[in-house]
Amino acid sequence: MQVQECQIPQVKRDMDYVRELLLAIEADPRFDGTSWFALGLDESSGEHSKDELDYHVVMLVEAGFLKGQVGFGTPSISKLTWAGHEFLDDIRDASIWGKTKERISGLTSVSLAVIAEIAKAEIKKKLGLS
Repeated sequence: MQVQECQIPQVKRDMDYVRELLLAIEADPRFDGTSWFALGLDESSGEHSKDELDYHVVMLVEAGFLKGQVGFGTPSISKLTWAGHEFLDDIRDASIWGKTKERISGLTSVSLAVIAEIAKAEIKKKLGLS
């Protein structure tokens, strides 16, 4: 019996890539919830591998930001969820995103929930509500 080794790629969550993917999915009319599609590398920047793309899509499905099907192979998605739209709205503006990243820059890692809260605080500041 021959044993085959399974290579598991080492991938880390990249919040800039999360933002990029959410923006691309929102802008693509295919992702209206009526069909299932797999994202290809052509829908994201050339800086990331297929493993990184799949990893981030799976994580966004698991976080409830995308309606998707995950398992073995390439994940497929149909649309952004309400939570996905809400998070994207908080980080959409480039200046808000820049300020949010600046505030977390000294930390090793930060959860999505904290990033969303920081972005909301920056939005409130910009609107003069805080």
